[in-house]
Amino acid sequence: MQQKALVTGGAGFIGSHVVDGLLERGFEVVVLDDLSGGFRENIPEAATFVEGSIVDTELVHALFAEHQFAYVYHLAAYAAEGLSHFIRKFNYQNNLIGSINLINASIIHEVKCFVFTSSIAVYGKNQSPMTEEMVPVPEDPYGIAKLAVEQDLRASHEMFGLNFVVFRPHNVYGERQNIGDRYRNVVGIFMNQLMQDQPMSIFGDGEQSRAFTHIDDVAPLIADSPFNERALNTVFNIGADTPYTVNDLANIVAKAMHKTPNITYLDARNEVVHAFSSHKRLEDVFNFTSQISLQEGVERMAQWAAVVGAKKSHVFENIEVMKNMPNSWRQELLKSDK
Repeated sequence: MQQKALVTGGAGFIGSHVVDGLLERGFEVVVLDDLSGGFRENIPEAATFVEGSIVDTELVHALFAEHQFAYVYHLAAYAAEGLSHFIRKFNYQNNLIGSINLINASIIHEVKCFVFTSSIAVYGKNQSPMTEEMVPVPEDPYGIAKLAVEQDLRASHEMFGLNFVVFRPHNVYGERQNIGDRYRNVVGIFMNQLMQDQPMSIFGDGEQSRAFTHIDDVAPLIADSPFNERALNTVFNIGADTPYTVNDLANIVAKAMHKTPNITYLDARNEVVHAFSSHKRLEDVFNFTSQISLQEGVERMAQWAAVVGAKKSHVFENIEVMKNMPNSWRQELLKSDK
């Protein structure tokens, strides 16, 4: 009998690639996604799709009762770190409370392993290179929510024996990314702007640095992780090792899109300036290092983006706190109200 796996956020970017990996490994896969950030066409025909939200407690428990999942891969989230300051209730409802619904159901139905994609946002600032031994001090509500889920999984393992694996990915990009999301995924934002002959927008001076990671260096490890005994009940940074400034990235993306870089610099926003991780633990446990250079990965994504075309960016309108919001976002909201 095929083992069943639930993938939340499986219509999204990383989630759909994890679904591919599980199907290749012979799993029966159920995807739960509300399509707020993902797309139906990302889900392979071989997977069972359920449109719904992880905050729907009755739906979550009904799915677990019906399918008796052996493994849960929780990738559903609204991952907009900077915006999370201004949508605090929405952030905690979707990124924390929804996660707890899944953890409760996993405990009750004796799931073998719960795989969770957290974020390097849990670390906060001034901690680069980030290592798993550091004490996390998140700077934004998104990172706070992710850290809370990590801590709940640890407590659930100690109290109920629920095995888990936590990954802290950073700046993942690649094919199937939602390039129409104006609040996250800078590679996709740049490509979408270039395809519409718009200037590439950068907050601050562009000298903030990140290590950008192609999806093919991330999704296979997430899919395989429950079957590595050394990975159980452990937290892993996952991603590329070489940091680049956002200015460097803009030039690399423009070159891959065969465009001349045209950059507009916006007011700096409250964000961590330099963020990149150590992957020593990942390399030791999985015997794996990042294989795809930024130039190669961006070229792959550019070829895909040229086929799918530009996407319309949507303004997040349910803002809860307007104070100290970046001016560019505030102006977009005012335009959308007219």
